[in-house]
Amino acid sequence: KERVAFAAPYPGKIIPLALDQLGPVLCQKNSYLCSAMGIDVNVAFTKRLGSGLFGGEGFILQKLTGDGLSFVHAGGTIHEVQLQAGEKLRVDTGCIVAFQESVEYNIEFVGSIRSALVGGEGLFFATLTGPGHVWLQSLPFSRLADRIYQAMPRQGGQQVGEGGILGTLLGGDR
Repeated sequence: KERVAFAAPYPGKIIPLALDQLGPVLCQKNSYLCSAMGIDVNVAFTKRLGSGLFGGEGFILQKLTGDGLSFVHAGGTIHEVQLQAGEKLRVDTGCIVAFQESVEYNIEFVGSIRSALVGGEGLFFATLTGPGHVWLQSLPFSRLADRIYQAMPRQGGQQVGEGGILGTLLGGDR
């Protein structure tokens, strides 16, 4: 028996998906990690191209089909939701990791341009309508990257990169 190991690309959790029990699953293009043999990975698009273009996370999803295990990654904490028929869930588009094909996915405009610019809030929410299983994440990679960027040291109103600190110490960045 052979083994393989894989790791999450950034802090979070790896979610095993048993497609023989779940059926086809759609996932964000950056959440897919790997699959066992017998799994097909294809491109899937949101049903409404316009909503996908403006939804922040893009309109391209990955569709996982087959009868084995697939693994996806979620940043931060995982929240699993089982939607009943007709039950709706509105979430930030970046918080979606994966959902069963039976779940209807739509992106809608919320708020105003002013609230997005002044309050830093997104303009789009995804509406997921059941029935089906949904996996959400508390810390999408884009949000983690933004927090790291904001925490980087600054000098004179400019970001200081790796070479910048050393250059400053040696007097080279003047």
